[in-house]
Amino acid sequence: MLGDRVLFLDGEALIIDKPAGLPVDRPRDGAISLENHLSNLTFGFRRWPQPVHRLDRDTSGCLLLSRNPKAHARFQQAFETGAVTKRYLAILDGVPSGEEGTIDMPLAKISSAEQGWRMHHDPAGKAARTGWRVIKVQDGRALVEFRPATGRTHQIRVHALEGLGIPVLGDPTYGSGHRSGMMLHAAELIVPRPGKPDAAAQAPWPSRFRDVGFDD
Repeated sequence: MLGDRVLFLDGEALIIDKPAGLPVDRPRDGAISLENHLSNLTFGFRRWPQPVHRLDRDTSGCLLLSRNPKAHARFQQAFETGAVTKRYLAILDGVPSGEEGTIDMPLAKISSAEQGWRMHHDPAGKAARTGWRVIKVQDGRALVEFRPATGRTHQIRVHALEGLGIPVLGDPTYGSGHRSGMMLHAAELIVPRPGKPDAAAQAPWPSRFRDVGFDD
């Protein structure tokens, strides 16, 4: 149940701490997804909340859902115009050179029969920018804060691999899987609302980060 993972709630916004392994969109195989939980996240409203953006299946953390159509449209516009502040934490399977910087690397989708679809650097692709900062280095791995200025599919995962030269630990597509899962977490989300307080939340430290030796 996701009712105990609510980080923010008011009349138009709901932010939950999405668990890793739960897809936002219904998979083709019909497996459990966020949609199966929406009826339990109404909190007195008849209308089911709707996700405003997406997190990858194996990414945990702050996910915004709208509670009415007008709010949904406003929130979507905030994401599209870059007004939303997003902060992610990732454990990289290595240590980048340098301590901080900005990755400016356009991305596009490619696909093949062998690997399926994935994103990669393409000068003709859509603009994608991510700020990064090393927080901690331990046992040959780095805890890195990422602040994406755009919201491209798999942006942080590809920027880690192709921009920093190191994949996110446990990334099954751009690196190699790990028994504890993929170490990418949407730690903070701030959505401005003119005339109202921000819809904002910070997600708790994920237990799988502790599993690989990184405590908060």
